[in-house]
Amino acid sequence: MKILCVSDQIDPLVYSTGAKERFKDIDLILCAGDLPSDYIDFIVSTLNRQTYFIFGNHNLKDFGYYHKQRPQKGAHPTWLEDQSMGNLKGSFGATYAGFKVIKDKKFRIPRPGKKPRPLLIAGASGSIRYNNGLCQYTNSQMFFKLLELVPRLLYNKIRYGTYLDIFLTHASPRHIHDKEDPCHKGFDCFNWFIKKFQPTYLVHGHIHLYDMNTPRRTQVGDTTVVNAFSYTILNLESE
Repeated sequence: MKILCVSDQIDPLVYSTGAKERFKDIDLILCAGDLPSDYIDFIVSTLNRQTYFIFGNHNLKDFGYYHKQRPQKGAHPTWLEDQSMGNLKGSFGATYAGFKVIKDKKFRIPRPGKKPRPLLIAGASGSIRYNNGLCQYTNSQMFFKLLELVPRLLYNKIRYGTYLDIFLTHASPRHIHDKEDPCHKGFDCFNWFIKKFQPTYLVHGHIHLYDMNTPRRTQVGDTTVVNAFSYTILNLESE
């Protein structure tokens, strides 16, 4: 299975008339945040592949359609007040994965001596809180959001023998690809999460890559942490 991962920047190789041919062998698309909805729509329309997305800390005009909550006190006035459409599951052709555990039966992951299982994905939107803006969380807030995923992850372990294949986030784990400025620090609880649940990949955005020598992939135990900035392609064994 070939997976196209995008985040943070509109890449001219993706946003082009040649994208359909260039990425014709892609099976799945992951959007790791801070992307305009019309860009995601273009990718979905052009490549016609299953697409999952989460929100970052920018490009949040559609956030209110997926999270029925008011902004925190002092938050920036970027909140979308019209929430009449409720929780959309497939706006602009993509499926929201934020703070969910998803079982995708379209993809079959082989298991030695057993029937293949579905692809297992979880997601977490947002960045560390740095100016009390929308879709920003303290480490404690994010930790409790991750705890809400645990029952489903335990079910996956019992039912399929593994917790998770892909953890899709915007921010990175603390001290893995992150920066020391207040906006770009990673979440400590993401380190706990990958140690406990051992996804094959943690795919994140948020950290821009201006130097091609900056590492994009880091191995942490059984998990490969991947910075999806602009775009990158992953491979996952499937049938």
